[in-house]
Amino acid sequence: MTTTVKIPQGDDTMKVELTVKEAMALTGIKFHGNHNVEVSAKRKLQEALDQQYIEDRRTIN
Repeated sequence: MTTTVKIPQGDDTMKVELTVKEAMALTGIKFHGNHNVEVSAKRKLQEALDQQYIEDRRTIN
């Protein structure tokens, strides 16, 4: 069984400001003793996606 996921405006671009350490953490580099780097980076990405999605929904309605 194959499932196709469609993401509206999935090829659009967005900007997220990350520190070098946050970008490195997202690529898989581990910062032992400082898990907050990865958490911070993921939080920034999630907030940017949420903001983009909320803005897109407002323009559609």
